[in-house]
Amino acid sequence: MDLQQIRYVLAVAEHRSFTRAARACFVVQSALSHQIAALEKELGVRLFARSSRRVELTASGEAFLPAARQAVEAAERAAAEAASAAGEIRGTVRIGIIPTVTAVDLPALLRRLHEAHPEVTVSLRMGRSDEIVTEIRHGRLDIGILGLAAGQSPTGVSSRELARDRHVAVVAPDHRLARRRRVRLEELADERFADFPADSPGRTQTDLAFAEARLTREVAFESTTADLILGLVRQRLAVALLPSALDDEFQGLHTLDVMDGPTRTEHLAWDGFNTSPAAAALLELLPE
Repeated sequence: MDLQQIRYVLAVAEHRSFTRAARACFVVQSALSHQIAALEKELGVRLFARSSRRVELTASGEAFLPAARQAVEAAERAAAEAASAAGEIRGTVRIGIIPTVTAVDLPALLRRLHEAHPEVTVSLRMGRSDEIVTEIRHGRLDIGILGLAAGQSPTGVSSRELARDRHVAVVAPDHRLARRRRVRLEELADERFADFPADSPGRTQTDLAFAEARLTREVAFESTTADLILGLVRQRLAVALLPSALDDEFQGLHTLDVMDGPTRTEHLAWDGFNTSPAAAALLELLPE
């Protein structure tokens, strides 16, 4: 068994296709298939059930994956640590981000990282704040940028506050409130809303604000992205409450200050117990 064989198994498990996995690994499919077959022969089990149209992990394959991922990550970490000891920072920094990051210019930050440490690669994953924190705790992400309701902080990870922002109401230009500059939550309570999924941190801020005001509302549409939420507002299907810092995305829409509206805090989170050299290099580039 060697690391390359394990990487091939992980690629097939991710893509559910030998063809796509070979493409992702920059190798011909016959070579990838041969290496996986050799590994299965060595282990004495089949890792994949495959036909001409389907590829699925077997029970043995499912059992193989967690330790396989750890083995590859440990090898990459060992190489990064050795390079760091020699004065060169390399390896992969795995970053989880919410769909509405505003406190950090992420592309500019990654450009600075590449200029300072060209051997560092970056893996980006978008998700919910709670999922990102869980992934950091389990060592599957190095750094996260989170959005939480005011007064909340991530637990079980190192963190610091990046920025605070108030939500604004976003409505279509011909909405009944489009001539107003300010509004109270109670004036929005009868509207149909587009918002993030129920129980998600991105939704919690607004749900808490309505609960504290002893108001209820109808969330007619749920989306994991602000783009779709704003698209629904443009189609006059709903209104939305979103961070004011997203103002560049509000073109063609009308925004109103919400006097008793929700507040969001963006946090930087990371594994402070076992920070990789690549992650530490990125953290150093972030302003205090």
